Amino acid sequence: MGKKKACRTCKLFTEEDICPLCKKSSFTNNFQGRIHFLDVKKSLVAHEMDVTLNGEYAIKVR
Repeated sequence: MGKKKACRTCKLFTEEDICPLCKKSSFTNNFQGRIHFLDVKKSLVAHEMDVTLNGEYAIKVR
């Protein structure tokens, strides 16, 4: 099991080599804060971040 990294484009945390959400391969370990969405349809924060899939996201990536 590898270390999770944040996608620079959509901010989703993953252990894969290609992001399952945006299909890009640009990742970073330099991020600020984490947020985990359980139900994005009911979350105002998810709406503000334009998140459409449940999961763990970085709040800010560098």
